[in-house]
Amino acid sequence: MPASQKIYYKTDEEIELIRHSCLLVGLAHAEVAKYLKPGVNTMTLDKIAEEFICDHNATPAFKGYQNFPATLCISINEQVVHGIPGKVELKCGDIVSIDCGVKCNGFFGDSAYTYCVGEVDEQRRKLLLVTRASLYKGIEQALNGARLGDISFAIQQHVESNGFSVVRELVGHGIGRQLHEAPEVPNYGKRGHGVKLLDGLVLAIEPMVNMGKRQVKHLSDGWTVVTLDNKPSAHFEHTIVIRKKEAEILSTFAFIEESVKNNAELGELN
Repeated sequence: MPASQKIYYKTDEEIELIRHSCLLVGLAHAEVAKYLKPGVNTMTLDKIAEEFICDHNATPAFKGYQNFPATLCISINEQVVHGIPGKVELKCGDIVSIDCGVKCNGFFGDSAYTYCVGEVDEQRRKLLLVTRASLYKGIEQALNGARLGDISFAIQQHVESNGFSVVRELVGHGIGRQLHEAPEVPNYGKRGHGVKLLDGLVLAIEPMVNMGKRQVKHLSDGWTVVTLDNKPSAHFEHTIVIRKKEAEILSTFAFIEESVKNNAELGELN
């Protein structure tokens, strides 16, 4: 999914429109999370998301993008990203990355979250915690006047210091009127290198982290990326904007985590 080459800085008005799209992404995630349990198939989750997005006067960002056939990218266990929803049913112990994007009022929002299905083993839970934390480590370095490599380095350092590996073939990206804009945001790199970060730059930062080795391959469907060693992978993504003092996160996990919490409480009651 290539990005265009020119960097577009956003006005405050444009940033608010991107924020609106990002909040809708978070709400769509939360709606899907209500149904995330063993036995549900991924196409069902996709239809729930598409209906929710369309009911809120928005358009699924991924469906039709370079002929991608679905609203969500749903990637299970060793699938890293771009998994195509279908008849596969989720099982207890799976980890599931769901990437969702919307277009509303001419601007895109984008966010990904990796979920646990039922009880998940300790090593997979650690993978999720480290990947999620690495995202915030990267965001902490997304400062006005810093360099893109500062974000990349922070993510890589946190991941590798915890014994996991960063996927290098896939990157984050700028976002705005286009789903994928410049610059690309690698999850590995050197401090002090790369594009200078300036106020109004909107980025989708998205660590993709493997439990085993970093190498990946594409499946024959042309979309799904899997780990070469078939070990699990996790993926978290926020859309952020560079500000004068610190980055502002435009997307949110709050709706998702409230939904996950409510699901767990319902499960205990049952």
